[in-house]
Amino acid sequence: MGESKGKKADLASTPNPPPVEIENNLQIALVQAQDDDEALAQSAVEANDEAPQSDRGSPTPIVQDDAATDEEGEDGADLEALEHDPGKRIAISRYAVNDQDRVRRRYIELGPCQPKNHDFPYRDISGHPRRFCPVWFKQNKWLEYSVERDAAFCFVCYLFKDKRKCPGGDTFVKGGWRNWHLKSRLKKHMGTVSSAHAEAQEKYDRFTTPRTSIRESIASNTTQYKALYKLRLTWTLKCLRFLLRQGLAFRGHDESEDSLNKGNFLELLNWLAGNFEEVDRVVLKNAPQNCKMTCHQVQHELIKCCAQETTKLVIEELGGQNFAILADESADVYQNEQLAVCLRYVDKKGRAVERFLGVAHVEDTSAMTLKAAVEHMLMKYNLTFAMVRGQGYDGASNMKGNANGLKKLIMDESPYAYYVHCFAHQLQLTLVAVAKESGDCTWFFGQLVILLNVLGNSCKKMRMLRMAQAEELIDALELEEEETGKGLNQEMGLGRPCDTCWGSHYKTVMHVISMYPAIRRVLVKIGKEYTTAEAQSAMTMLTSFRSFEFVFMAHLMQEIFGYTEDLSRALQKKDQDIVNAMELVDLTKFHLQCLREEEGWNNFLQRVTSFCVKYKIKVVDMEGSYYPVGRPKRGFYNGAMNYHRFHVDMFVSVIDRQLRELNDRFDEVNTELLSCMAAFSPLDSFAAYDQAKLVTLATKFYPKDFTTKELGKLPWQLNMYISHVRRDERFKNLKNLCELSVKLVNTQKDEQYYVVYKLLKLVLILPVATASVERVFSTLNYVKNKQRNKMGDEYLNNCLVTFNEREFFSQVKDEDIINLFQQGDRRVIL
Repeated sequence: MGESKGKKADLASTPNPPPVEIENNLQIALVQAQDDDEALAQSAVEANDEAPQSDRGSPTPIVQDDAATDEEGEDGADLEALEHDPGKRIAISRYAVNDQDRVRRRYIELGPCQPKNHDFPYRDISGHPRRFCPVWFKQNKWLEYSVERDAAFCFVCYLFKDKRKCPGGDTFVKGGWRNWHLKSRLKKHMGTVSSAHAEAQEKYDRFTTPRTSIRESIASNTTQYKALYKLRLTWTLKCLRFLLRQGLAFRGHDESEDSLNKGNFLELLNWLAGNFEEVDRVVLKNAPQNCKMTCHQVQHELIKCCAQETTKLVIEELGGQNFAILADESADVYQNEQLAVCLRYVDKKGRAVERFLGVAHVEDTSAMTLKAAVEHMLMKYNLTFAMVRGQGYDGASNMKGNANGLKKLIMDESPYAYYVHCFAHQLQLTLVAVAKESGDCTWFFGQLVILLNVLGNSCKKMRMLRMAQAEELIDALELEEEETGKGLNQEMGLGRPCDTCWGSHYKTVMHVISMYPAIRRVLVKIGKEYTTAEAQSAMTMLTSFRSFEFVFMAHLMQEIFGYTEDLSRALQKKDQDIVNAMELVDLTKFHLQCLREEEGWNNFLQRVTSFCVKYKIKVVDMEGSYYPVGRPKRGFYNGAMNYHRFHVDMFVSVIDRQLRELNDRFDEVNTELLSCMAAFSPLDSFAAYDQAKLVTLATKFYPKDFTTKELGKLPWQLNMYISHVRRDERFKNLKNLCELSVKLVNTQKDEQYYVVYKLLKLVLILPVATASVERVFSTLNYVKNKQRNKMGDEYLNNCLVTFNEREFFSQVKDEDIINLFQQGDRRVIL
């Protein structure tokens, strides 16, 4: 072992050879140096890991707490499955020899586990409450903390400590250090320049900055070679950044020289080389054969660096403050279950933002599996559940279950991570419930399905519909019933509504009413010209389509969907706060209640009657007997009057069901937590302000987020705050809490009333809807499509991070990506 180290030191200290003038000779020298360096490195590893001859007789069993565990190796290390928490890691020596450097490099990319804003628990030591002090992270860069074990570890000793040379002193590597009252043990662990920690630190520095290798010595002979290499890498990166921003594929089915389509990446690089001489000079055919920077491994590593730098900006914007989790699971095109996680927090400008953190493949959707996946994703960025102050999921039992749901498991670790059922999902459930309970709604949507089947079965019928629409528009323009202008009289189609997106139902109903005369004209034409089966279906549909009952239900659904559509769009805004969402729900219920009143009924009936008169539809006599259209009479009692049937059974009944579902499902608006939050509302010159409720909000719901001193300051800060904002003209006409927060930051009142602003941020963190997660699944289907259905989990996550967070990705500098790419043992160190 000593001879090997001495030989390597002599080679590393050899003076640089004279510059090589011819580039081909330089390439040969580089290849030879690479082979020599790899041989030396391999011999060093074998020398370091060589066991005594006496231990080679029989295999040693693996025991968890025995020193023999470090002698065994585990093949096929999954770098994405590595635990960031030092209390959950396995020893480096347990990995296969060929995987150890890869594992070390991956842990160096992740960095030491330092959850600086974790709620470190107190422990009684000698009669005094003690806990880990996060200031120690700043004083000791190597220090790590395990949330699992509540213990401290040494990052560099875990990676590089020589256990044969220094077999003892493994407290900071295996069990962890927990003597919080003995800070001097940190300096004792570091020791002198000859200590085991100092030697591990030296190995760490050499591993991260291998400036003394033979490869670097030869490559540094010419600055021209390094300049060309950097240009080649830069143009490769520019092509990758363009494709990542567009969510496009990189590889081609055939990337050979004779291929007519080599894939997006090579085709884009070829186009740049063909149009710009400075690009053509350094890439593809003019690049060294062993350093073209176009192979798939280089692409994946650069994409990984892009994703890491993008997420780094997100974490920097978070700034170690509290946040909320938005999560949902869905299957991708390859039928893999993917869990998407977004963070909601208040940025430095005072805006409530929702940022994509990543996706993770989960084997099942049980609450424990989802919790482990979320925890692993958070720990990669030194975030813990103790920092969570809100949860937003759908209503599935594995997510919001009170016994074993994901909500309950996270609240066990963070009691102030309050759960909110996605408002947009609840709104959709109300519409589904109304449609299932009301027989009249079920009949109407069934008629829509038949109509779409009759008209949407062939391109010829759709063309007939477009022609009929054009003819109706010409007639309307001649009668001056329609106006001309930019953006007016656009061509419309009949999209098929989706059961999981009730906004599509509103769009279909709107188009049916707008295109009513054109649809009726096409149905008549089909009934006259087509075969017997198609003509019969069209004429049957025409009977219902021209009935007063169909028009009545279409207008009723338009009214209800019109109010709920505005609410649905408002709930899907990223900066929506829960107080404003509560007010929108109340406003929607108010309008539905007004529609239910006598005046609302009269106005509605007048609009329906005017529509029927315009298109020559027979208007029923409200005092006459009711006769169903397209439905058997036995489903209705004899002698029913039209007024009772249309007003009570249809109009009032559907609206009452809608109101009842809104009251039952949006039960959050009645909780004490949200009632206290509503006291922050800036509407009507802060008319809802209530100091007692805001103090209760801090002392009862978020006591751990405020010190005793801050809680004592809160009442008089609230008094000064409310007097200031009511007098200041800049704070008038604010509509929601997000605008209030931004205005406080712009006027620097967030620093003056810092306790009040901290409480306001906790209110803004609470999520409203999981629309951001749903958008992630939309991009997931766009990025991982049928042509790219076998993308790896890490590759998919990296592509989604750069595509969803394009705002941050565009801010990442090429130089930062290249520097991250160059970490480790690369051919040329810039």
